[in-house]
Amino acid sequence: MKTERRSMIKRMFATMVGVTGVGLAANAKGLSSDEKEAMNVTNFQDAPLFSGATKLGNLVFIAGKGAHVAPFTIAAHTEIVLKELEKELVKAGSSMEKVLKVTVYLNDIADYKGMNEVYKGRFGMTPPVRSTIAVAKGGVPGDSLVEMDCIAYI
Repeated sequence: MKTERRSMIKRMFATMVGVTGVGLAANAKGLSSDEKEAMNVTNFQDAPLFSGATKLGNLVFIAGKGAHVAPFTIAAHTEIVLKELEKELVKAGSSMEKVLKVTVYLNDIADYKGMNEVYKGRFGMTPPVRSTIAVAKGGVPGDSLVEMDCIAYI
């Protein structure tokens, strides 16, 4: 009975979290670090700080992209960010249509509607799951009104 319950809980957990990439950890046990490919590594004081994109198996993880230029409108910044995400996805061998998860960070929740107007339809007819977060004190890093990261498959 205890084993049956444990199996049921494992299946339920795998179903709930598989799409977000957490289920990858269970499958990654046999993968060596040589199979992880980091792209566009930014160094800080001669040490790697973060990668612009990372691949593992058939998944690609794109780091947060912001728009740090004028004009300072949510529409302009959202357009720039989406184009930057698309460039990184294409470089990694993926596309906007293959995105599974997007996280959107807004400097001001009042920009939610304006961001959505530019965002809609950009990921094809089957859009990815999305989380939208209004950041607290200090806002999005730099002068961007929006930042986005994503997970896609290749």
